Amino acid sequence: MAIQRHEIEFEQLSAADLAAWRKIPPAIASDCMNRGQFMAAAIKPVAPGTVMAGQARTVTTMVGDNGISHVATALLRPGEVLVIDAQGYSGIAVWGGVTTRVAMAKQAAGAVIDGAVRDVAEIRELGFALYTRAVVPGGPHKGFGGTIDGPIACAGCSVAPGDIVLGDDDGIAVVPLARWRSVYAACLEKLKVEEEWLRQIAAGKPMTEILDIKEAEIIRE
Repeated sequence: MAIQRHEIEFEQLSAADLAAWRKIPPAIASDCMNRGQFMAAAIKPVAPGTVMAGQARTVTTMVGDNGISHVATALLRPGEVLVIDAQGYSGIAVWGGVTTRVAMAKQAAGAVIDGAVRDVAEIRELGFALYTRAVVPGGPHKGFGGTIDGPIACAGCSVAPGDIVLGDDDGIAVVPLARWRSVYAACLEKLKVEEEWLRQIAAGKPMTEILDIKEAEIIRE
């Protein structure tokens, strides 16, 4: 299978816009997209406390192959996140210390791997924002190829080039690029609502009252 790449153009957000998105938790973004557009629970950061926001560049690769990852990292622009659909396979790492250093040299915002990675102690020390399904020492081959910059499904979530990828300790949410302004505005409103909830909780008001949840029906036997 050859390495193929779609010719794509998408709106590039400014550094200020991406910095603003870093303040939006993935959970809030998902809530504002009808509680969707999040990746499976298995996708977590290799370093606790990681926060990430950037625009997606996408890869689909064959199981255990990272040749295409080397091609894709060379194409990264500052502020982008490489999102790799590695078929969810946890037996062979398709990302490691070398690819991390290349991505950092390109000023990438991070990477998401629906598969396995290795060299995690090195990656933690480097401070690179990496999210993955699994960690394993076994290394990849480089012979089967894949596709760059096409629409993908990564850990159960649709991702297209240019989409905004948000990460924290909870995991990953993805905001479609075409909706980023409306979703961002909704996120700001959601954060204000939750701040008001906290104010009312501190004042002693129960959540059942805040959310207008009916009292439990008593069962009498």
